[in-house]
Amino acid sequence: MTAPRVPGTQARYGRVALALSFFVQGTVFALLVTRIPAIQDRYGISDALLPAFLAAVPVLAGVGSVLTERVVRRVRPSRVLRAVQPVVCLALLAAGSVRSMGQAAVALAVFGLAVGALDAAMNMLGVSLQRAYGRSIMLGFHAAYSLGGIVGASLAWAGAHWELSLAVLYGPVVAVLVPVAVVAGRWFVDGRTTATGQGGAEPASGAAAVSMRLLLPLCLVMACAYIGDSTVSNWSAKYLQDVLGSSEQLATVPYNVYMVTTLLGRAVGDLGVRRFGAVAVVRGGAVVAAGGFAVVAAAPGAWAGMAGFTLLGLGLCVIVPQTFAAAGRLAYERDGGGASDGAVARLNIFNYVGFLVGSPLVGALGDAWSYRGAMLVPMLLVLVTLVYARSFGPSGARYGDVHERPRTADVG
Repeated sequence: MTAPRVPGTQARYGRVALALSFFVQGTVFALLVTRIPAIQDRYGISDALLPAFLAAVPVLAGVGSVLTERVVRRVRPSRVLRAVQPVVCLALLAAGSVRSMGQAAVALAVFGLAVGALDAAMNMLGVSLQRAYGRSIMLGFHAAYSLGGIVGASLAWAGAHWELSLAVLYGPVVAVLVPVAVVAGRWFVDGRTTATGQGGAEPASGAAAVSMRLLLPLCLVMACAYIGDSTVSNWSAKYLQDVLGSSEQLATVPYNVYMVTTLLGRAVGDLGVRRFGAVAVVRGGAVVAAGGFAVVAAAPGAWAGMAGFTLLGLGLCVIVPQTFAAAGRLAYERDGGGASDGAVARLNIFNYVGFLVGSPLVGALGDAWSYRGAMLVPMLLVLVTLVYARSFGPSGARYGDVHERPRTADVG
């Protein structure tokens, strides 16, 4: 099947615009999750009720992703992304500014639904742009997300340090990010639009069949990768302090290290995929991530544990972007751009499945057994990726070596 034709200049603008969108989303999401204790205090949410609030966001995000799969059969993903990204930003502001717990619950519900649609649409556009370029660029978009996460976490730290209210912290940030998202949205490139030469979307007939028959291995890989990621985000500080005996201050470092190494790994990951192929990069990432969990589990002290979390960032960072790319490619080769978008939306649900499963799984195992032993479970789950690594390769060749070269010489 022939790849969509996207003019070179248009593709470059679209690439920058989509990277900005990933950056904005990374910033917004970090500002939410790092200030959960402040949200809890502001609205008087009890410890017993907080898990329900936290679980509702990824559950509703999954619903949003499912709805997006249906919407993009008639509406281009670029339009979905252009519409929902400002909503996500404004929902963040509302979550920190409303006056009651009920209003906060509504704001978080809107955030969850919109973020599911946002994640799905961003990755749909990333997959179609990568197809237009004919080489791996997907990791670069996720690197922009990681950079946004670091910026958002840093802003959250500054807000906590200077004891700013959530409204004062979120207000100026949203006032900047919404115009950025709106302006970037003008330059989004939808590969299906250029392929069909008209405003309508390419039919998605076969998207469901593709997702059921071909996507299950990739869905498992996605869920396992996010179990690993949520283990780091939710348990790294507690593990370093309670198990490895670090200070409270040092215990805050592993997640920051993880975020930085994730950014670095994604920044250079596309070069690795172009040089060695997606299968080799994903296999290498899985082995490095599993090694990181092993080091964390066996660490004699805090600094050894820190080294393990560093390896985790370098290993896990490549798996998720390549899973989206593989899903989009498999569906596109079979049934075209509409099926590709549907497959990405279906796969995106397992992002939230892994996030929901990871934290309680490690916590339950840690309480019932030991936290060192609990770290071996995500290690084994990450190794599941090795079983399905061939699913990441296009027809036995490296990405871009077959039928997915761009049709214009000036795509850069």
